[in-house]
Amino acid sequence: MEIKKAEFTLSAPRESMCPQDNKPEYAFIGRSNVGKSSLINMLTNNKKLAKTSATPGKTLLINHFIINNEWYLVDLPGYGFAKRSKKEVQKLEQMINGYILQRQQLVNLFVLVDVRLEAQKIDLEFIEWLGQSSVPFAIVFTKADKLSAAKVAQNVEAYKKVLSETWEELPPIFVTSSEKKQGRDEILDYIETINAGLKD
Repeated sequence: MEIKKAEFTLSAPRESMCPQDNKPEYAFIGRSNVGKSSLINMLTNNKKLAKTSATPGKTLLINHFIINNEWYLVDLPGYGFAKRSKKEVQKLEQMINGYILQRQQLVNLFVLVDVRLEAQKIDLEFIEWLGQSSVPFAIVFTKADKLSAAKVAQNVEAYKKVLSETWEELPPIFVTSSEKKQGRDEILDYIETINAGLKD
């Protein structure tokens, strides 16, 4: 898939205020500081589309970007919130859960995981919840350029092993580096394949 056009559409504080059309939506989520904005900018070939920040937890709304006038890329707030009050955390959790569980246009959720870390409890619990809620998702490992190829492969295999303890079938898995544009074609092809299936 070639991205010819990527534009910010709107930021919504809750699911009911998201765009009212029926275009398919692909949402991206991960723990604070996992490299979500960088990945979105890499996928769309636009360094300024999603705001990257050195301060974790900057995305506080559901951000919609229209791609090629055909589908939406959705930037969700992170979980595992950095330095937030209990009230703020609850509000963000409600927003995220409301979107993921109630948004009928959501076709696939990309869960971002830092490939440098071993499986984190917070990610595993979130992935488990997605499974229980029957939400279609894929796992995207980020920051692959920070390790050797052998170490990346080793960490991904270790992660799969942990998932295999509770999952009979593993979700699609992508390995990415925003710096090197690694994984870009694979993710965009995956989205294109799903979109083609929706038209049938």
